[in-house]
Amino acid sequence: MRHDMTIYNKNYPFAAIYGQDEMKQALLMVAVNPRIGGVLIRGEKGTAKSTAVRGLAALLPEIEVVTDCPLACSPDEAPFQCSRCSLCPADQGINRRPVRVVTLPLNATEDRVAGGMDIDQTIRNGQRTIQPGLLARSHRGILYVDEINLLDDHLVDVILGAAASGENRIEREGISFFHPARFILVGTMNPEEGELRPQLLDRFGLCVEVKGVDDRDLRVQTMVQREVFDTNPEECIREFEAESKELARQLYTSRSLLRKVCLSGRLRALISELCLEASVAGHRADLVIEQAARARAALQERIEVEEEDILQVAPLALRHRQRDPAPPPPPPQEKSHEHHSHSEQQHDHQDGQAGEQEEKQKPLQAPDRSDDAFSEAPSGGGTPDDGQEPQQKPDQNVMERVFEVGATFKVKQLTAGKDRVFRRGSGRRSRSRVNGLQGRYVKSTLPRGTKDVALDATLRAAAPHQRHRKSNSGSAIALRSEDIREKVRERRIGNFLLFVVDASGSMGARGRMAATKGAIMSLLLDAYQKRDKVVMISFSKTEARLNLPPTSSIDMAARVLAEMPVGGRTPLSTALLKTHELLNSYLVRDPTSRPIVILITDGRCNVALAQGKPIDESLALAGKLARDERNRFVLIDTEEKGLIHFDLAVRIAEAMQARYFQTDDLQTDTLLDIIKGDLQ
Repeated sequence: MRHDMTIYNKNYPFAAIYGQDEMKQALLMVAVNPRIGGVLIRGEKGTAKSTAVRGLAALLPEIEVVTDCPLACSPDEAPFQCSRCSLCPADQGINRRPVRVVTLPLNATEDRVAGGMDIDQTIRNGQRTIQPGLLARSHRGILYVDEINLLDDHLVDVILGAAASGENRIEREGISFFHPARFILVGTMNPEEGELRPQLLDRFGLCVEVKGVDDRDLRVQTMVQREVFDTNPEECIREFEAESKELARQLYTSRSLLRKVCLSGRLRALISELCLEASVAGHRADLVIEQAARARAALQERIEVEEEDILQVAPLALRHRQRDPAPPPPPPQEKSHEHHSHSEQQHDHQDGQAGEQEEKQKPLQAPDRSDDAFSEAPSGGGTPDDGQEPQQKPDQNVMERVFEVGATFKVKQLTAGKDRVFRRGSGRRSRSRVNGLQGRYVKSTLPRGTKDVALDATLRAAAPHQRHRKSNSGSAIALRSEDIREKVRERRIGNFLLFVVDASGSMGARGRMAATKGAIMSLLLDAYQKRDKVVMISFSKTEARLNLPPTSSIDMAARVLAEMPVGGRTPLSTALLKTHELLNSYLVRDPTSRPIVILITDGRCNVALAQGKPIDESLALAGKLARDERNRFVLIDTEEKGLIHFDLAVRIAEAMQARYFQTDDLQTDTLLDIIKGDLQ
């Protein structure tokens, strides 16, 4: 055990952190028992998350390692690992060193994290040579991943897989190699910037929620103590030397005592009952609670787990795994209720039509003319205004209403399909080939100027020609320019989402707009987390308004959505023209972009740009939008299918080549499922 409390790299003392008791307790437990599976710390910025991790490392006892071993092997591991490793010379000595804290940068590549081929040594010796990554460096130490929710998912999979199995396997580029990777995993994240997938959340043993301390005196004390540390670190370290030594002694004793701690069958039954009540999936939560309870008992220098230990650690293990129970099935509806619904739908249809009148406007564009849109009777037996094209009149006493934002829901995966276009950018939504050194290596290609050499493919291309070549550089392999291959990488990027929202009077019937706003707000929250660019257009009366220019600000989007009024007629042609202009402008700046347009309307257009029929103009403009294959369209028909319905949105969706959906019961979750199901 290390008896002197020299704080390496002048880290802020763990004992000097005020408040955040739950976080400190969780870190101490995983330090005593790494079988817990690591800690995920979720919370606000500036709450001493990284400070606590680095302070914890200073409390851990020094470890014995083989001198200059890149895998940080212990003397006990060396005989087995060295027989198949050859990464360091034989007969190495043994030395002692502090526990490392390895910080994983967000821009790390898979080669840097897991390890890969050492290009220099491979070319010089003619044999594949391993270059260990950060997982090897963190063996028997602490791997700290700040903002883990912003890390590419495939890297998170690699890290969590190694943490669960205790070893890291490299199976690519002709390499087959594995090495021990037992480390204390600590991840931090700000939930406002996006969540981890449930599968990844479950791999963390404990989850801690942190926030700023509310006590005024503690906040003042924190400021004073931090100023002392910044001014004179040695003085601050000496001030907490006694407490730090006691914590170090406690950790050392607890680690030795852990193997003796036992758990009774009665307490195991309590663990199972807690997990069943939380509706967790699988059995990992049960095992984590058991291991965490044993660690807590060891920290208190007891050899028997008590009920209080389980009750204290259970929230940390269940917080990120708990699922809502399935709702009960709805009661059967009576026939009389169905008849009542039909009459309500007729009444709502009449209310929606009351505020939609026609108005003449000067021609802004001469769209192609098509046959009379209303020459055929719509399904249901009715026609708008008895089949007569109404006279366009100015709005008279049109009352606008502002509906509240309905309930929001968690959004499932929403992506655009993969293609072969190389792009730049970042995000967390759609997979794409990328120009750069970030992302997963998926295949090789001829040189494209990225200088991201695919060594395995390059060596395979050069291998058949070695008997006819001579190397003048002293290397074992003779390479030429025609042998060079580069890596093709994939990663997730953000998308451009364009919401086109019908804000005419008919959308106010039966609270349609409240439900629609709730669905849009849910998608906006998801877009913020996925790093998308979002634009919103609303159309009513005689105009289409750009409510929200391209932005990633969720606060601005929420304000615009909450204040969006409803009322007046439906100028769908104007909205489609505005959509066309925005898409063209964006695609000029970023030709490789893949915009997704979500049009939410009932299709009852009744304001024309020129002298023709509004539906004809809308169909013509919808067809023009569909000509650019980079754009994708989804049309949500909000028309309720009562005794009278017109199915005008069906024709618009066909002209736009959009996926069309009906919504008989327009609830927020229904609309979300429609949009998400189409774009997965």
